[in-house]
Amino acid sequence: MSVKKNGVYKTQAIDLSGDGQGICKVDNFTIFAEGLIPGDTAEVKIIKTNKTYGYAKVVKITEPSKDRIRANCGVFNKCGGCSLLHMNYNAQLKHKQKIVKDCLERIGGFKNTDKITEDIAGMDSPFNYRNKAQFPVKRNALHNYADIGFFAKRTHDVINLESCGISHEINEEIIKIFRDFINRNIARIPPYDEKNHTGLLRHIFTRVAFATGQIMVCIVINGDDIKNCGELITALKNIKGMTSIMLNINKNKSNVILGKTFKNLWGENYIIDFLCGKKFKISADSFYQVNPVQTEKLYLKALEFSGAGKDSICADAYCGIGTISLIFAPYVKKIYGVEVNTQAVDDAKENAKLNNIENAEFTAGKSEEVIPQIISGGVNIDLIILDPPRKGCDIKLINGIIESGIRKIIYISCSPATLARDLKLLTDKTGYELIKVGSFDMFPHTMHVEAIALIQL
Repeated sequence: MSVKKNGVYKTQAIDLSGDGQGICKVDNFTIFAEGLIPGDTAEVKIIKTNKTYGYAKVVKITEPSKDRIRANCGVFNKCGGCSLLHMNYNAQLKHKQKIVKDCLERIGGFKNTDKITEDIAGMDSPFNYRNKAQFPVKRNALHNYADIGFFAKRTHDVINLESCGISHEINEEIIKIFRDFINRNIARIPPYDEKNHTGLLRHIFTRVAFATGQIMVCIVINGDDIKNCGELITALKNIKGMTSIMLNINKNKSNVILGKTFKNLWGENYIIDFLCGKKFKISADSFYQVNPVQTEKLYLKALEFSGAGKDSICADAYCGIGTISLIFAPYVKKIYGVEVNTQAVDDAKENAKLNNIENAEFTAGKSEEVIPQIISGGVNIDLIILDPPRKGCDIKLINGIIESGIRKIIYISCSPATLARDLKLLTDKTGYELIKVGSFDMFPHTMHVEAIALIQL
C-alpha cells in the first residue's frame, strides 16, 4: 500500500520528533503527526508527502498511550510554548534522557552510553518555573484590541492568553495591566505590525528573581519613546517586588526581540537574585538561566564533575554575568571568565564585588580568541568550563583546547545535538575521553533538555 495525500490510515506513534510531533510508520513510510505521543494509536489523514516522509493530522485517537494525560492549559493545542503538556512528567523525563543518549550515539559515535550517562534530574514541581518571559504584542485586526501572549506553533500569530503554567504567576498581573492600558490607548500606542513594520509596542519582557522577589519589566518598542505612559508605570510599580521598569528601542525589521538601546523608565537598571548562595545583579539583556531550581542542581553537578581544588586554575568560556565563575571561585585558586557581551562582563565584575570575590577575572571578547591569549601568556589552565549558545562551541576554541592540553573540560549545553558533535571533535584521536554525562530538565513540558559532560585527558 502506497501512502497517498488525503488518505486516512491507522497507525501508532513510536517516537517524538525534535519539535514534539509524533513519529509514526505506515507501511514503513515515516509520518509526522501533531499531537500524538509514543504509544498512541490513531487514525490520521495525510496532508503532505515527499519521497521519504509525510505529515498528517489526527482524525481521532483510537487507543491513547498509557502516558497520555489531559493538558491543563486552554490554549495548549494552539500555543507554541509547550509541546508535552499532554504527556505525563515521568514519561517526559524518560524521553529526554533518551534524546541525550541517542545524540551521543548517533552524532557523537559513543558506545556504551548507559555506563556514562547519569539519571536525568527532574523537578519536584514542574510548573511556574520560568524566571523570564517574552510576550509579543499584536493588534487583533478583527476586534481592534491587543493580543498579548505567545506565538502559535510555527507562526508569528499571537495566541492571546491571561496566564501561563510554566512562567512565574506574577506575569498574569503584568499582562492584565498592559492589556487594559493598551486597549484604552490603542490609537496612541498601537501594537506592532510585523508584516508592515508599523506600530509601536512590540514585546513585553519580564524577569523575576525567585530568591528576592524582585521584578523587572522591559517594554520593547518600534520607536524612540513611549509618551504619556505615567498611568502604566504607576500601575506596574505598585506590583509588590517591582524593582525595574525599562524601555528597549528596537526599530529593526527582524525577529530579534531586543534592540541595543535601553532607557530607564523607573527604578533600577537591574534586579538582584541569589544562586547557590551567591548574589547576582541581572540587567535586561544579560544571559541568566531561566529555571533557578534546576540551575542550582546543574551548577552543583558541574562542581562535582570538576573535582576542582584550591590549586586549580580555571577558565569559564561564554561566562555571561559570571554565575558559574563566581560559584566556582571559592573552591579554586583562580578563574578567568570570558564573554562577548560587554554589559554582561560589566555585570560579572560587579557581581564579583557584591560577593567579595577577588580571584575571578573577567574579560570582554570572543572565547576562541581570549582564552588562547590567556594560555599563551603563561597561564596553566587545569579546567575549562564551556557553556556556549545553542549553536555550540566555535571550532577555533575546540582546536585551541586540544592544542593547549587542558586536562579537564566541563561542557554544559542546551542542545544535545551540538554537544554530541563537539564532544566527538574533542575526543576523536585527541587523547581526551568522555567520562560522564548528566541530564537536567530545565524546561519541563517542552522538548528541550540541558546536558553536562565531563571530558578529560
